[in-house]
Amino acid sequence: MTETGWTGRFAGLSQLGERIRAKLEANARIRRFEAGARIFGPGRKPPGLLFLIEGTVRVHQSGEGGRDIVLYRITGGESCVMTAACLFTDHNSFAEGLAETDVVAAELPRATFDDLVTDSPEFRDFVLRAYSHRIIDLFRVIDDVVFGRMDLRIAERLVQLADERGVVLLTHQQLATELGTAREVVSRQLAEFQKRGWIDQARGRVDLRDREALRRFADLP
Repeated sequence: MTETGWTGRFAGLSQLGERIRAKLEANARIRRFEAGARIFGPGRKPPGLLFLIEGTVRVHQSGEGGRDIVLYRITGGESCVMTAACLFTDHNSFAEGLAETDVVAAELPRATFDDLVTDSPEFRDFVLRAYSHRIIDLFRVIDDVVFGRMDLRIAERLVQLADERGVVLLTHQQLATELGTAREVVSRQLAEFQKRGWIDQARGRVDLRDREALRRFADLP
């Protein structure tokens, strides 16, 4: 993906008028992050709205007790609603964004963001639609954490995170962070899945032996 014409990667932006797209591409700064880099963090105001061109960013929050929970992920073709929320409200971020892979992003400065939100109803609608969709996702996270059965949630997340070989390259602690629970809870449930013959475990990885059984257990389509 070249830096020129990056707005075409975003379904909402590609439908904007040429003048608005030209302003976005003229004013945004292309930024590159290596896997593992911290892109934004709590207690600091992001300098602009991030549009992810390539890669994956994990947005997570840490509680006072040190427990983490993954709020959502951003992939290529999506904007970051955490940076949008901070720009709208002039508040510091309360979460951290980490590059899970090498990342290429376009960062739209606050001044240009403010101008477009004020002057372009189409751009404003794009930002608000993305914000609304992510808020729905966050309500689902809350519902899962408060009301969801942990065994079902672990099975679902294993299916979601497994690669084409059926391998999940996560430690028990990292999987616990994904789900906002304790490592011991994850370890107990993985041991149960292993007894059923659904998975095998090794250091830092889980191999799905029966992906369909996990899918049925979690009631996934």
